[in-house]
Parts: sequence; structure tokens; C-alpha cells
Amino acid sequence: MFDLTGKVAVVTGSSKGIGASIAVMLAAQGARVVVNYRSSPAEAEAVVAAITDRGGEAVAIQADVSQSEEAQRLIQTAIDTYGQIDILVNNAGTTRDQLIMKMKDEEWDLVLQTNLSSVYYCSKAVVRPMMKKRGGRIINITSVVGLSGQAGQTNYAASKAGIIGFTKSLAREVGSRNITANAVAPGFIPTALTNVLPEAQIESIKQNTPLGRLGTLEDVANAVLFLASDEAAFITGQVLTVDGGLVMQ
Repeated sequence: MFDLTGKVAVVTGSSKGIGASIAVMLAAQGARVVVNYRSSPAEAEAVVAAITDRGGEAVAIQADVSQSEEAQRLIQTAIDTYGQIDILVNNAGTTRDQLIMKMKDEEWDLVLQTNLSSVYYCSKAVVRPMMKKRGGRIINITSVVGLSGQAGQTNYAASKAGIIGFTKSLAREVGSRNITANAVAPGFIPTALTNVLPEAQIESIKQNTPLGRLGTLEDVANAVLFLASDEAAFITGQVLTVDGGLVMQ
């Protein structure tokens, strides 16, 4: 089950957090993995080492995927390195939380460019080679905030909701070439982006989660692994929420 031997995966923003966990998980199932980072070379190399120490194969490639030319370079370098790309996980993201009355235009622009435009740039760059080989998996990391909204996160929610619409439209465009496009929407997963939240807010989220716990990095990585596998070959245009039931509340 979920054997990725012979596959090549590119995971954007994978030097830490959810992206790093996804990269390690895909490699553990046999994929050769491109660990992408923007400004954390040491952390990216640590992820590569975690993969190679377990007998896997990985390489770190620097690229700011919020920029079109950089995203294209990432995809081309990955193809030059491994000869193909079978799996693209668009994970790069950031936050700049602020009430809309206080939000600066640059905070809006940065979050939309990093979270949403990067998905467009990388997907556009990878679609043609995937079409030529008549197969591929594109998996976009969105958020339950894109489904439910969140005060103080109009920029983040807009970017993550945009990913959902993008994913569904892309799935319709590329399905005839045996390429699937799906999204994974994590709930509250403790990462560097969420560690700044007050303890009382974290406890409230936990209490409102039907499963009664916070999510883990592995919870999200397992969902991505499934969608990347042959077992998910007939699933496309879907949003898989990994949130312990939080968005039902």
C-alpha cells in the first residue's frame, strides 16, 4: 500500500513544519524527494539528511516560489536532477495576521503571493511535463480557515479559499491526462506559525475539536501520502480535511 518507489516528488516550503514531515513521509515510501526552501539552507539540509540517513534519496533546492521565474527554475532543476516529476505538493505558505482595518496592503500582497500565486506558478510549470508522461499528482495544502474563515485572517483565508477553487478547476483541466489535483485542509497543527497563539486560544481550539486533541504533522503527511499514491488514482478535485472534526463545530 502507498508504495512510491520510482516516483519523484517536489515539496515546496519543506525545510520545516508540515512540509518537512511530508517530504520525509514520501521518501519513506520510496519517492525521491526535492526539498524546497526559500531562506533556510541548514534546515533544508537537515531534512535531506533525515531522509538519506534512513536510506532514502533527496536533494535540497533553493527557490522563492512566490516568484514565477523562481518556481519555473525549481521545477526545471528537479527535472534536470531526477528526469521527471510525478508528485507536486504545494505547501509553501506564510501568515501576516491583522484585523482588516489595520492590515497593510503589503501584508495582504505578501500572503496572497506566497500562499496562492506560488500554487499557480508551480502547478503551471509542472503540468506540461506531467501531460507528456500522461500522469501525475498535484496536492495543494490549504486550510480549514479557507472553509470557515477566521477573524484577523482575511488575507490568509482568501489565499487558502483561493487554493480550493484553483484545485477544483485544475482537476477539470488535467484529468483527461491522468493527472489528479486535490487539496488537503489541515486544522490546528502545532507549528512555528501557530506557536505564537495564546495558550487559552489553543486550549479553546482543542476543546472545540470533536476528537479532543490537536493534530500532528504526521496526520497531515499521511493524508498527502494517500493522495499521492496509486490507491487514490480515482480521486480528484477533492478537499480532504485533516482537522479532527473542527470545521463541523
